[in-house]
Amino acid sequence: MAGVGWAVVLAVSDGGGALARPLDAPTEYPAGLAAVGGDPSGWLRTFTAELYRYPTHVRGHPPLPTLVFWALHAAGLHGTVWAALLIIGVGASSAVAIALTLKVLAGEQVARRALPFLVLSPLALWIATSMDAFFLGVGAWGVAFLALRRPVIGGLLLGALPYLSYGLLPLLAVPSAVLWITRPQVRFWIAMAAGFAVIPVAFTLAGFWWPDGVHATLDTYLVSGGSARRSYWYFLVADIAVLGILTGPVVAYVLPSLLKRVTVFRGKGLKALRDEPVLLLAAAALLAVLSLDVAGVTKGEVERIWLPFAAWLLPAASVLRAPARGWLSAQVLTALLVQALVLSEW
Repeated sequence: MAGVGWAVVLAVSDGGGALARPLDAPTEYPAGLAAVGGDPSGWLRTFTAELYRYPTHVRGHPPLPTLVFWALHAAGLHGTVWAALLIIGVGASSAVAIALTLKVLAGEQVARRALPFLVLSPLALWIATSMDAFFLGVGAWGVAFLALRRPVIGGLLLGALPYLSYGLLPLLAVPSAVLWITRPQVRFWIAMAAGFAVIPVAFTLAGFWWPDGVHATLDTYLVSGGSARRSYWYFLVADIAVLGILTGPVVAYVLPSLLKRVTVFRGKGLKALRDEPVLLLAAAALLAVLSLDVAGVTKGEVERIWLPFAAWLLPAASVLRAPARGWLSAQVLTALLVQALVLSEW
């Protein structure tokens, strides 16, 4: 609840309508619901062929996010306010999911030290309200369920990630790190694979072939111009700078020293890294971000795109001696300053 409250307070400082306003834009998913109508299966079968007709965010993503909005509408929860509440609730719950993962992998004390930084982070500015916050929550709970030895539901949520956003595929580095640390038995892998396959198989049988979606989205991206024409070298640096804003000064302070600890394990072998779950989770998330950044597919808008990745860097703050109130205050102040000084569409 604290995470929800922090995100909402930051958002409504721009007025009571600020929670739902980002979703009312003509480029967002709700603007594409008319095309779905009462026939989501028919819409899904023709999704790739008709992609050019849809709003920007529908064109730039697989069909699952639009179907989430459609499901809300079909359930009688009309309007973007309900969608905003769902996004904020799922996004803010990621703090609990990540803390549970840390508790399993690193112990309760580490999880307790990290939790305040997971809740009161600057990235809360974009939890209210961006659909990427929903992606964050789905990914975080997928990882948490794997750590909690719930392979089917963990696999199911992680299998949904590539169908929520094509750019979430590198995020699978984080659950891969968890699996490497926990070394589950073969039956765990089988159950996880079964859960992971549910969404891909369902969408494929329904008529959406994921590789075709990737190619069609790339074609519309190149034809439409926009960010495709932006400077590669500028955003190569600027996107990482925005990652620093999302995670705040505490991560900028502790992350370099945390990553330097990798050199300690050169003589001990990689297996010794299993005793450093916070380091491995942060390294996996950072590797995923860098892969997208170097690929040049993220030229701007990363204040929301980085959300599912940036949250896994925040546990690095757990290396500080508790309660670390000064650093926590710096995180809060950073969020307030960004909210006051930076104009963002989300």
